Amino acid sequence: MHMIFFDMNGVILRWPVPIGTTINAQYYKKVLQDKLRPAIRKKRPGLLESGILFHHDNAPVHTARAVTDVLAGYKWELLEHPHYSPDLAPCDFHLFPKMKEHLRGQRFETEEDIIQATKRLVCKHSPQQVEIQGLATHQCVSII
Repeated sequence: MHMIFFDMNGVILRWPVPIGTTINAQYYKKVLQDKLRPAIRKKRPGLLESGILFHHDNAPVHTARAVTDVLAGYKWELLEHPHYSPDLAPCDFHLFPKMKEHLRGQRFETEEDIIQATKRLVCKHSPQQVEIQGLATHQCVSII
């Protein structure tokens, strides 16, 4: 499993979740603090200071107090996600189907092989082929 964070300019962070890891509020909070925030600082200089508009769905891990407290502490504006509204989950409609389409039928020997295949896939497609949130990625950013 991978956690993918992106904006209109492309992928900011693709984080492979280790096999057997449960994504709970503490794990998600740690990824936000230790992985996503530094990735934003590195790949989108000035964005943390100008303000983050953050969107994720209403999964319990996203709405847990530990996570909402961290986001509030960062002063990131959180877009509300209406309950039972999958039409606002752009990954489900734009990113994941394209990835599945290209990875379908392949066999991988190791987790690292999967990571490299997804990394190549994100970097290989032109803006016209892979759209994220209806906006084409304009460049392949360095992920992980």
